[in-house]
Amino acid sequence: MEFKSGFWGRLFGFKQTERSGEQAQKQAQEQDLPDLKSEPEQMEQATPLPEPQLEPDINQLVLSHEHPFILLYEKWREQVGYAPLPHLRLDYGDEDGPVDEGLEKELSRLRRAITSVAADRLSQIPKEPEPEPEPVSEEEAEGKEEEAKEEEPPFQLDALPLIYVTADQLAAWLVVFPPIGEGRELDQEMLEGILKESGVSYGLDRELLDGLPDSENRYFHLFLIARGKAVVHGKDGYIEDFFKRTVRKKFEEDEHGRVDYFHLNIVQNVEKGQPICQIIPPVPGVPGRTVLDEEITCKEGKTPSLPKGRNTEASEDGMQLLAVKSGRVEFSGRSFLVKSVLEIGGNVDFSTGNINFVGDVHIHGDVGSGFSVRTIGNVTIDGVVEAAEIEAGGDLIVAKGILGDSRAMIRAHHDVYAKYMENCTVHCRGSLQTDCIVNCDVYCDGEVNVRSGRGTIIGGRIRAAQGVDAKVVGSKSESVTSIFLGGQPFADFERETLLLNIKKQEAELERLERQPDSPTRTQRMGKLRLDLSIGRMKLAQFDKELKKLKAKLEEQGGCRLKCSIAYPGMVLTIGDLTMPLAKETSMVDARLVGGEICLL
Repeated sequence: MEFKSGFWGRLFGFKQTERSGEQAQKQAQEQDLPDLKSEPEQMEQATPLPEPQLEPDINQLVLSHEHPFILLYEKWREQVGYAPLPHLRLDYGDEDGPVDEGLEKELSRLRRAITSVAADRLSQIPKEPEPEPEPVSEEEAEGKEEEAKEEEPPFQLDALPLIYVTADQLAAWLVVFPPIGEGRELDQEMLEGILKESGVSYGLDRELLDGLPDSENRYFHLFLIARGKAVVHGKDGYIEDFFKRTVRKKFEEDEHGRVDYFHLNIVQNVEKGQPICQIIPPVPGVPGRTVLDEEITCKEGKTPSLPKGRNTEASEDGMQLLAVKSGRVEFSGRSFLVKSVLEIGGNVDFSTGNINFVGDVHIHGDVGSGFSVRTIGNVTIDGVVEAAEIEAGGDLIVAKGILGDSRAMIRAHHDVYAKYMENCTVHCRGSLQTDCIVNCDVYCDGEVNVRSGRGTIIGGRIRAAQGVDAKVVGSKSESVTSIFLGGQPFADFERETLLLNIKKQEAELERLERQPDSPTRTQRMGKLRLDLSIGRMKLAQFDKELKKLKAKLEEQGGCRLKCSIAYPGMVLTIGDLTMPLAKETSMVDARLVGGEICLL
């Protein structure tokens, strides 16, 4: 009985109870099982072997030994003498079934279904008659038995097939309860009747159903008799890009730590008619079918729209985005656009004059002293910038560097990349990357990075909102090099310039108001009032943006100066605190800690 209890415990989950040897032998005789204690190998064992630890089968429906289904099985086994073990497992075969929470819910629903039917059938089985209190003779007993047989017809309870349909109606399972007494065995007519009653008609396993009435395991066994067709929802289409939406700037250094500013690869050029991106069509869905032969509608994939921007158009079939003209491809956040590129084959000098262009400018030579280049796009200069004025609405790239002669004025509303910078003033809304800065005034709202090449900052004033990272700051000759960290240098400078212009316009307007009336005075005053109104609106917008930017910088945790060597003569200012460096210091990591500047 110990063997039997251990096996049933693993199969149905009920607890094994301890019994004495006499009880085990008695129970074995009642169950027509061999006495396990009589076996020689059992006699030789001093202690029973431990039960092997098996992993629980999550697909198995676990029932207790007192469950109506198990009690009904015991009754039937007593009737027939031998019966295959029950099998209640949601086995989907090679196909995937529900997992985790879905499987637990299905097992719970299956439990409720078979519990109801098993309990009902168990209640219909008549109880065994209680023994009479007074002894009677054999003749009288036989007479009473014959009278009972004549009076009571034999008990019969036909076999009962039960069909369980899963919640998603994609699978149907069959479990057959056996006949009791003189009941009718399972036959094909019963199966067809229960199929018609349940409505299960799609995906039937006819081979299984036809052979089931003759199967040895037809009772107390869960069979998968029908599989539906799972729905396949369509997949949305998507945009396949031929150009990058975000161009990451990578500075590749050679073995000597030098950066090739000719090939930063941040400009994506496109030819007229060249595709920029294309639509990958959606994958259509496939309707499903339940075992009740009902259609399951599918969701169809959506077709995306082309991110069409300026100087682009859709192809004839509407599946590709094409460039209308040659230029530079950019992604604005919502759409691709093509910006025109002005190519200057040589130098910007008297042969070209000053450059003013709405788009990108690529200068293959130098920009001479006294000339200016202004554009709302990016500016790429393959040569040197002398004492010139450059203003870029986007990025500025100077492959050979800037030699400003203290007169060059550089402004970029995004990032600045230059081989070197000497004797110039640089205003940069983004970050600045260079190999060397000598005697320059720099106003940078991002980070000043001077790590490539020589990586030196000598002289001048460097104002950076997010920090300065260099190899060497200052020089052995102790040249004064001022580093200002924090704030918004570029934006603050623009604000001060705008405020100065407003004050000049107010003073001129006040002077005009004191003059006698004239058509020239009236016209001039009207223009000044308009300019003042626009200037004040810009100033209010500046203040609003500066407030947001400063709050963002505070969230980032402030700024710092990092350098490998800092020489005396360097003066570091963070906010309102200033600290001159008195001696040469290595591996500097300066920042504001506890209201003081610390060199960590």
